[in-house]
Amino acid sequence: MRESRQHARPASDHPAAGQGGSLNRCLIILLGVLYFAQGLPFGLLTKSLPAIAREAGVPTRFIGLLALAALPWALKFLWSPWVDRWGRGRPDHRKRWVIASQLVAVGLLVLLGALPNLWLFRDGLWLMLALLFLLNLCFATHDIASDGLAVRMLPPNLRGLGNSLQTGGYKAGLMIGGAAMLVGLDLLGWRLTLWTFAVLLALLLVPVWRYRESAEVVENAGSGGERISWHWWRDQLLSFWLRPGMGLWLLLLLGYKLGDSFGSRMIKPMLVDHQWTLTQIGMLELISSLIGLLGAVLAGFLLLRFARIWALVLFGLMQALGLLGWGLIDVGDTASVWMVSLFEQLADGLSTVALFTMMMDRCRMRHEGTDYTMQACLVLSISGVATLMSGYSAEWFGYSDHFQLSAALALAAILPAIFWKRAVHD
Repeated sequence: MRESRQHARPASDHPAAGQGGSLNRCLIILLGVLYFAQGLPFGLLTKSLPAIAREAGVPTRFIGLLALAALPWALKFLWSPWVDRWGRGRPDHRKRWVIASQLVAVGLLVLLGALPNLWLFRDGLWLMLALLFLLNLCFATHDIASDGLAVRMLPPNLRGLGNSLQTGGYKAGLMIGGAAMLVGLDLLGWRLTLWTFAVLLALLLVPVWRYRESAEVVENAGSGGERISWHWWRDQLLSFWLRPGMGLWLLLLLGYKLGDSFGSRMIKPMLVDHQWTLTQIGMLELISSLIGLLGAVLAGFLLLRFARIWALVLFGLMQALGLLGWGLIDVGDTASVWMVSLFEQLADGLSTVALFTMMMDRCRMRHEGTDYTMQACLVLSISGVATLMSGYSAEWFGYSDHFQLSAALALAAILPAIFWKRAVHD
């Protein structure tokens, strides 16, 4: 079966059919706001909380346990079919999920701010872990609904640009959330800083509230009469993969970010071992992240002109070259480190948007949130495993061979994309 027949929906069936460009612009801006909102608390959790906990005297073995609070992000595919189903057929189906999730998150931040931080990081550590788990649960559900909204409402030709703003908005929220939390603690203290975050998240709901999401068409023999059961839930997840070419697509999902996750985790330890100061590393991280944002935006415009599968291959090749550069350069040469870092982050932004855009294209009508979430969870899980193994690889092989191995993994991941294109077109 040809790809165009398998995945395309008729133009008249698309929610954006017949709507003006101004509405599409509003949707793209809305998606940037949604993912910026997700990035803010995640920046708090991943960038600043470990440092805050350590300063409060939390033992390092317990700081590692804070990562358990992010478990909902890896498991969100389990409840994604219900987010897709409950409320389907009524206007603002997914918007209501977004608003409800974000309002609960606002309440959790207010509660965290009301509790003494020193008590939370000592006697109340398990309570804080539970509250952070609930906060992640809110935004994992928020993400399912946001992804479903984006896949359903974005016209196919604008999905690349939409993913650019999604990725850029999320990374911006991540950077601001991490940095603002640390600065805010010194200026405002624990309570006012968290309450400021809560107010900001509440204000970010204004454009969401104003956006009008059209109702989905529910077929008489379709989901409207489905009986909720174990078999229904299983079929929602498995039926996505029982389509032509999806075996190769699964291989591509599992491998495309494997080399990047395996390699990039060891960049900062390598720089530290070569006598780079934390200030130097921080400046490199900041500028490289901005270049990554530029790459994400650039990818959206490039995908308006180039075939997505070949963009995925090209950007994947750039990703492999960036990792290879880390394995070949002289880390003592500051200029070389900066050049490789900027190129590698540019390739990361380009390849991430290309992958996410094609993940959208694989989604089925009325299953957008479930289908996208399953794919995202696979990418996240394999990336997590690769990250866990990266330290052992760097210790066994040394940094240079580790990065060259990472580049080889990234290069090998491109092959399923080439064979997959032939399979769905031949």
